[in-house]
Amino acid sequence: LARALEDAGYAILGTPFGAVDLAEDRERFAARRGELGIAVPPWGAAASQAEAIEVAEEIGYPVLVRPSYVLGGRNMRVCYGPEEVAAAAVGAGRVLVDRFLEGAVEIDVDALCDGALTFVAAVMEHVEEAGVHSGDSSCVLPPPSLSSEALARVEATVRKLAPALGVVGLVNVQLGVVGDDRYVLEANPRASRTVP
Repeated sequence: LARALEDAGYAILGTPFGAVDLAEDRERFAARRGELGIAVPPWGAAASQAEAIEVAEEIGYPVLVRPSYVLGGRNMRVCYGPEEVAAAAVGAGRVLVDRFLEGAVEIDVDALCDGALTFVAAVMEHVEEAGVHSGDSSCVLPPPSLSSEALARVEATVRKLAPALGVVGLVNVQLGVVGDDRYVLEANPRASRTVP
C-alpha cells in the first residue's frame, strides 16, 4: 500500500516507501550493503536460465536462487548444480543468485530506528539450520552460539544498516554467521514475525 499512498500524495508516517522498496529489491539491497562495506555472500543477477547457471558457476555451489524482488520467501531454492539452477530460474524473470552459506548460524535481529539512531531490541539465533525460512523456524534468545564480541559486531552492523536504508520504525535484519565472519542476508523495514 505504501507506493499507492505516496503516489496519491499522502505522507507515510515512519519508514517511507523508498526504503521499503530498497530493502525488498534484493539486487538494490545487495548493492547498498556493498556500498556500506557490510559483508554479503558472493552474488550476481541473471535474466535467463543460462545467465543464472553462469553466475552460479562463477560463485560456486551451493547457491540460493530467488526472484530479485520477493516477499515472504516465495520461490527461493537452494541449488547444488546447474540442473537445479535452471529449474529454479525457469519462468522467474530476473533472479538473484547468491552463495548459500552452508553450516552458518542464522541470526534474526529486531531493532527500532528513528532514521539516525538504532536501538537493538533482540538478537535471536535460529534453532534450525541456516536456510530454513524465518517464518518456519524457531528462535532462541539470547543467541547461545555467539560470543560477546560476535554479538557486539552483529549489533554494530544493524546500527549501521538501519539508518542507511532510511528506516523510521521497526526493522528486522537477518544475518548468517560463519566462524568470525558475519553476512547480512536481508532486512525487512517493518514489524517481523519475531517482534511478538
